[in-house]
Amino acid sequence: MLNETAVRQLRECVGETYFRTDQEALIAHSYDGTPMLQALPDGVIYPKSTEQVSEIMKIASSHRIPVVTRGSGSNLCGGTVPLQGGIVMVMHRMNRILEVDLDNLTAVVQPGVITGQLISHVEGLGLFYPPDPSSMKISTIGGNIAECSGGLRGLKYGTTKDYVLGLTAVRADGSILVTGGKLTKDVAGYDLTKLLVGSEGTLAVITEAILKLIPYPKTKKTMVAMYKDIYGAARTVSSIIQQQIIPATLEILDHPTIRVVDDFANIGLPLDMAAILIIEQDGEPEVVERDIAKIQQICREELADRIEVAQDRQEAEQLLTARRSAFTALARLRPTTILEDATVPRSKIAEMILRTNAIAQKYNVNIATFGHAGDGNLHPTATTDARDLEEVHRVEEAFAEIFEAAIELGGTITGEHGVGVVKAPYLEWKVGEAGIEVMQGIKHAFDPLNILNPDKIFAKERKKRVVIQRG
Repeated sequence: MLNETAVRQLRECVGETYFRTDQEALIAHSYDGTPMLQALPDGVIYPKSTEQVSEIMKIASSHRIPVVTRGSGSNLCGGTVPLQGGIVMVMHRMNRILEVDLDNLTAVVQPGVITGQLISHVEGLGLFYPPDPSSMKISTIGGNIAECSGGLRGLKYGTTKDYVLGLTAVRADGSILVTGGKLTKDVAGYDLTKLLVGSEGTLAVITEAILKLIPYPKTKKTMVAMYKDIYGAARTVSSIIQQQIIPATLEILDHPTIRVVDDFANIGLPLDMAAILIIEQDGEPEVVERDIAKIQQICREELADRIEVAQDRQEAEQLLTARRSAFTALARLRPTTILEDATVPRSKIAEMILRTNAIAQKYNVNIATFGHAGDGNLHPTATTDARDLEEVHRVEEAFAEIFEAAIELGGTITGEHGVGVVKAPYLEWKVGEAGIEVMQGIKHAFDPLNILNPDKIFAKERKKRVVIQRG
C-alpha cells in the first residue's frame, strides 16, 4: 500500500487529476493482453514529461514503491501486470511526434505515440518506418521498444531494435540517461541503446526515442501460394532465401488457422490446404516484378497447388489483413486464447509445425499455428477456457513441450513477445545459468532496489526442463 506521504508527493508532482487510486483506474490497469493474469496496483499515474517521470522515480525510490510502465497494455507476456502492486505509470500523455528530420531521416517521438499513427505520419512525408506489429493500431512506440516488437516485415527490414538510434530514459533513482543520437556510427562504450531495447521496463523508463526512417518503397506486389503438403511450403521458404530473394513479407498459416481466418474474413481461402504462404515484395518496380516472377517459379517447383497474385492494392491489403486477423479470428472460438511465439531457424518451420500438431494431439488441446515464416517466428495459438482448470493445465504442459522442441531445433522460447512473467520460468532453458547471472547483474546495476517492473524476466521458480520422448 502507498503511504500518505507518497500519495501527497505524487499528487503534487503530476496534479490531482493525473494520479488515481479509484477502483475503476486500478482495475483497468490490473491486466494486459495476457489471458488469466491480473493483479491490482495501488495507484495509477500519468506523467507528461521526462522531468515528471524523473520526479516520480525519485519518490518511488525513496519509498521503495514498485513501478510498472505501461503503454496500451497489448503485450502477451504479462509484462505490464503489477504483480507487487505499487504504481502503474501510463505514458499516454507523452504522445507527441516531436520532430521528423528530413536531413538525417530520423523521427524523435515520445513513448505514448501509437505505432500505426507514426507509420501513417511518416508515410505522408514519403518516408517509411518498417516495424509493424499486428497490434500497431493500438500499441505504442514505448511498448514496442520495451518488447523489441517485430511484425510481418521483420524478414527484410528487421525489428524495432534496428530502428532505435537513441533514447532518453529515467533510471530507478530518477537520474536521466541519454543514449545514442542521430548517428549511423557510435561505438563510445557499451551500446546502452540496444541494451534498453527489449528490456521490458525492468531497467529504465523510456521517455523519448530517436528512430531511423528510410525512403518509402516505390511499389509493392503481393501473392499467395497454397499447398497440400506443408513441407512444400517450408521448402519454398528456404528456396526463396537461397535464391537471395528477401521478401518484405513471408507469412505462413497452417490448416486450422486457414479455416478460422477464412470464416472470419470471408476471402475464399481453400479449406483443403495444409498451409498457405502470403508473400509481399517491395522496392523498385523492375526488381519487384523480377522477384515475384521468380518466387512464382519456386512455388511451382515446390508443387504449390494454387498461386495467385493480387491484382491491386485493395486485394493485397485484403490478404495481409486476413493474416493480421488470425489472432482475432481464433479468439472467437473459445473464451480464452493463448498466443505464443516459439521461434526456429526457417529451415525447421515444417518440422516445428508438425511437432506442435503432435504435441497438441498428445495433450488433447486445440492449437493452430501461423506466423512469420521468413524469419522462423511461429505463433502456436491455443484456444481454451480459463474456467476449465484441467484443460488449461494440459495447455500449459503442451506449451512447455513446444518451447523445448523449439530450443531442440535451434530456436528460442520467444522471438518478439518478450519474457515478462509468462516465459520467465523457461528463460534459463535458452540462456543457461550463466546467462541468468549476467542478466541479473545488469538488472542490479540499473535498479538495485528492484522497483522497476519487479517479478518480470527472472522467475522465482525455474521450470524443470522437459524431456521429450520420441519413438
